[in-house]
Amino acid sequence: MKVVIIEDEKLSADHLTILLNKIDASIVVIECFDSIKSSVTAFKEGLNCDLIFMDIHLADGNSFEIFNQIQLETPIIFTTAFDNYAIQAFKQNSIDYLLKPISLQDLQFALDKFQKQLKSGNNDLVSSIAAAYQQMNKEYKTRFLVKLGQTIDTIPVEEIHHFETKESLSFLVTNKGNHYLIDYTLDQLETMLHPKNFFRTNRKIILNINSIEKVSTYFNSRLSIACKFLDTDARIVSRDRVQDFKKWLDN
Repeated sequence: MKVVIIEDEKLSADHLTILLNKIDASIVVIECFDSIKSSVTAFKEGLNCDLIFMDIHLADGNSFEIFNQIQLETPIIFTTAFDNYAIQAFKQNSIDYLLKPISLQDLQFALDKFQKQLKSGNNDLVSSIAAAYQQMNKEYKTRFLVKLGQTIDTIPVEEIHHFETKESLSFLVTNKGNHYLIDYTLDQLETMLHPKNFFRTNRKIILNINSIEKVSTYFNSRLSIACKFLDTDARIVSRDRVQDFKKWLDN
């Protein structure tokens, strides 16, 4: 199998090459590129391979820019050191990715997934990449319009402590503890808020990361958050959200 690596950190590219050789000696890394420009040039000149490992952030920009310049039919496994929201987009679109530092086990899993895609005849990788690109470059709300009596005001997201739902109504709560009724559901808000800053901890709460004062373990594998303006039940992170919550905090 012929492999191309697009990675601007030489040590990372060398590390990946070593791991590939450990897994399968028949895998040959035919080229390593460290930029969008060199990658585009090579593929325009007819470079062919079976699989591409592509770092998301390159020295001369976001690697998704490559798809704006050329059409790639080759399956791609992305590598990234962060961008948790991008990873979620890839997972939803069945695109393989590796989180740095890359482990032998994770690489083996990604290659196995790649082989399964080949056998299943999955030819939708490029369209999935485009969808992931749109997700990465999505514009999130920076402020919310609120009404108090006859007065209309805007609240910047930096001043929002959390969103909550009570009796089927949704409220925006500011860092000063002011509550404003809003027209969006929490499900709608999840798509509007930047996932690096806001997380839905349970059915009733979407919390700003800056509102968290302390996180503690809680009964039945859950977590408890110490912060203002939340009652006891609202401070609990649902058990099914605990792992994603920890990744969010660590991002």
